[in-house]
Amino acid sequence: MRRPLTRPQGPGVALLWDLLTFEKLMTNQVIHLIYWAGLAIIALGAFGTIGAAVGVAIRDPFPFGLLLAIPVVVMGLLGMAALILLWRSFCEFYVAIFKISEDLAVLRSDVEAERARTGKPPAATGT
Repeated sequence: MRRPLTRPQGPGVALLWDLLTFEKLMTNQVIHLIYWAGLAIIALGAFGTIGAAVGVAIRDPFPFGLLLAIPVVVMGLLGMAALILLWRSFCEFYVAIFKISEDLAVLRSDVEAERARTGKPPAATGT
């Protein structure tokens, strides 16, 4: 059985220890930054779509430019809304995976503590 490493004390040393070992996962904090960065990229795409529609409306004569610009704006914004939902679900999937990993680590430590206390693993319940 692997002996758990002792975590050093102190704010700077503990942060460095967390970066160098995988005892505490830091991906939950990173995934939030990735989520906001993805939303910013999607917002840039939405602004680009609106800009393209305005450019089409200005460049072409009045009725045809406007008739082309309105569907471009509507489809572009619907596409951006779909991208936002997909991006949110993608990031939530990864957050759920890491939460499951943390829960399994807690369960594993509980089982090891029970095994150390009694000398045998806890009995499985049939629920």
